[in-house]
Amino acid sequence: MGEEVAKTTIDKQRFTDYYRWLIVAIGLLIALRSIRSLPVERLDLSLLFLTAMIVITSLRFAIPIPRFDTNITISDAFIFLALLLYGREVAVLLAAAEGFCSGLRISKSRRPLTILFNSAAMACSTFATAIAVRSAFGDTSLLPDRNLPVTITMLCAMALVQFIGNTGLVAIGLALKNDLSILEAWYRNYLCSSLTYFIGAAIAGLIAYLGHYVGFYGLLISSPVVLILYLTYSKYLDDIRTAAAQAELAERQRAEFERQRAEQAERHVRELNRYIAQLEQTSRALKESREHFRYAAFHDALTGLPNRALFTDHVRLAIERAKRRPEYIFSVLFLDLDRFKHINDSLGYSFGDKLLVATARRLESCLRQADTVARFGGDEFAVLLDGIRDSSDAVRVAEKIQEALSAPFTIERSEAFITASIGIALSISGYDHPDEIIRDADIAMYRAKEGGKARYELFDKEMHSRAVARLKMENDLRRAIERAEFCLHYQPIVELETGKLVGFEALARWHHPERGLVSPAEFIPIAEETGMIVPIGMLILEEACRQMSVWQQQSPANKQLAISVNISSKNWIQSDFVARVESILARTGFPPHCLKLEVTESLVLENADAATTVFEQLRALGVCLSIDDFGTGYSSLSYLHRFPFDALKIDRSFISNMGCSDENIEIVRTITRLAQNLGMEVIAEGIETMEQVKILRALSCHYGQGYFFSKPLAACAAEELIRAVNSGERDFFALNSPPPIGSIENKLIM
Repeated sequence: MGEEVAKTTIDKQRFTDYYRWLIVAIGLLIALRSIRSLPVERLDLSLLFLTAMIVITSLRFAIPIPRFDTNITISDAFIFLALLLYGREVAVLLAAAEGFCSGLRISKSRRPLTILFNSAAMACSTFATAIAVRSAFGDTSLLPDRNLPVTITMLCAMALVQFIGNTGLVAIGLALKNDLSILEAWYRNYLCSSLTYFIGAAIAGLIAYLGHYVGFYGLLISSPVVLILYLTYSKYLDDIRTAAAQAELAERQRAEFERQRAEQAERHVRELNRYIAQLEQTSRALKESREHFRYAAFHDALTGLPNRALFTDHVRLAIERAKRRPEYIFSVLFLDLDRFKHINDSLGYSFGDKLLVATARRLESCLRQADTVARFGGDEFAVLLDGIRDSSDAVRVAEKIQEALSAPFTIERSEAFITASIGIALSISGYDHPDEIIRDADIAMYRAKEGGKARYELFDKEMHSRAVARLKMENDLRRAIERAEFCLHYQPIVELETGKLVGFEALARWHHPERGLVSPAEFIPIAEETGMIVPIGMLILEEACRQMSVWQQQSPANKQLAISVNISSKNWIQSDFVARVESILARTGFPPHCLKLEVTESLVLENADAATTVFEQLRALGVCLSIDDFGTGYSSLSYLHRFPFDALKIDRSFISNMGCSDENIEIVRTITRLAQNLGMEVIAEGIETMEQVKILRALSCHYGQGYFFSKPLAACAAEELIRAVNSGERDFFALNSPPPIGSIENKLIM
């Protein structure tokens, strides 16, 4: 459609250009003929003056006619005057010049063809006028000798032919361009301009009479009169426009006043109607508001699912139904999306909200009409399976949900993969309150997460006992922090080549008032999950620095003893971590270069930007940094180059397996060479035999720790060990009875 319109437009423009070039060609022939037959003997100073006047007026003077798209110019009068005084040839050439100059003045596009066409049209129309007037009235130069009626008739005929010829030629071009009839184009655009031609002819006749009787100098004297008349008429037209504008403004003001009065009356009516409508709207809004608040009170605003309150009410009804009908069984599934926080932090909360909505829709697609799915908040959902046969039905739904959620989610041109950990509780266990079965489903869900996530677990009584024990452990742990029930054991770190004691690793122990020493394997995971690991870590760090400062002051031989402390990732991300380390060093007086803070690979890779800032600040304090359990996480050469680590600790799993195969030895060799090339010290963990010591010596490993040298010692025993080493009573390589292979020291894993 668009191509056809464009083609039609191009065709019209082409035909218009053909027509214009035809007129230009005719006008050129007429101009050449006029030049050839130009009466040279009649050219005088008056003609030069007349030519100058035509050029000047064409370029400068034009009076617009009000309400019409046309102008009055004096140049029309001078062209008629040239025809009356000098004949056809001079008039044609002056008309062509006037058309060229006026074309320059009025043409917006300044296309050469438009300007040439305007000049040619003037030449053609003037030539036709000259022929017509001479045929009807004879020689135009004899005008003064004619009587007044004949003169007026001749001037009118001259104006009429010039008007029809000039406007007709231009109207034909306009009709071709705009797809109009010639008569319509002429009537719409040029009929109103006829006045300019008749006025110009009258002025020309008057000047011709004047010139006949007073000569050239009289003509010069009359020029200011013509100019004054022209300016007077221009001022008259300006006054007309001003008066018309004032009258129009007054009319608009009167109409505006009437409109305002009418609007004021209508406004009162509208205000009354608006007041009535507002009363009705308020009544409807109150009704809708009650319904909205009722809906909002029992539904999640983001997903539109029932919320905890409505879900709990449904469970309550199911419990009552189960009590009335012993054969009736229902189940509650508690879901938690795995790694949702990571997705939220990576792709933004807006993406996370849309993911929750998409998850809600998939959960609904997995359920029957009678079942209920609710959002409890965050990334937690609950499902009520109404009227099932046994646990196999609940397990089947759980598997269906996990399968549905395993498919990728495409949101905002990004893909996300999620899984869910699901806990299942059945009504056959006997429940009196909705919170009890929801609690048990929640316990089973956490058991599923502990088992590796992306799985489901059926609740049993033993889970509840473990949950109660875990809760008690949390409470005891909080009190332990308040009471400072934690103590440190110290495991020696030995230089493998010389057997010299170079420092210790601080390992946390919890001295429970009822249970005695509690293994870190029991309380560290709970402390990590609850965030209590942060204050515990600071307590351990301060005690380690304090104790080592005491030992260093006991003997000059102890001045270079260092302490290694494994710090939890939750501590590293605390905004005031570096300041707290600096404060501990200041309070204890412990040298910063003797403190080695151990960090895991996972912290480095998951929080690279934040870790970089913290590492640089710690190095500025003079604290040493060590990468712990190297090789067990996402080992990467890039971060070893990027971060300022001083030491690398080889995980005990590689050390214990060195005697089993050459492959493990090669792994240790590779790690050792890598560390040495990067200018880092190497510490082997879990050394339990002399054979392992010999292999590590051969591999140029610097330091080691493990049960071969000593188990973790209480502070008093560690102090005795330091004394024995300094006095020469203790040689780490002279031990003949190391504990059995496989003994594992418990250390603070953070």
